[in-house]
Amino acid sequence: MGSEYEDLLDEIYSNLPKKQSTGERFEIPKFEYFTEGNKTIVKNFKAVAEKIRRDPQFISKFLTKELAVPAEQQGERLVLQRKLAGNILNKKLEEFIGKYVMCKQCNRPDTHIEEMGNRLRNLVCESCGAQAAIR
Repeated sequence: MGSEYEDLLDEIYSNLPKKQSTGERFEIPKFEYFTEGNKTIVKNFKAVAEKIRRDPQFISKFLTKELAVPAEQQGERLVLQRKLAGNILNKKLEEFIGKYVMCKQCNRPDTHIEEMGNRLRNLVCESCGAQAAIR
């Protein structure tokens, strides 16, 4: 009797649909950009900022520092005053997300930044409650 039951279970499991997603609901967004003369224009800058729930000014400041290039926001877009090669913008975005968005404890993107005064900031996770100092 035991083997009949196990055979039935095996049959049922084999007919179940395979899991499609990894279970992780957050996907790192990618910048859509193009070069125009000596400028690089990120056309979905504001949409990416909204998706990762960070102030566009904060992201812009990070990118200008990291890439050593002046930038200005124009509506939905970010205009960088230099021609950038390859996928460096998306690499810098991933760095930004790792540093200022993902929780250091549970590795989830459900965080916000709290100003602590004296130029100190904390990354606070809304999922697990962890806090981490960021510079």
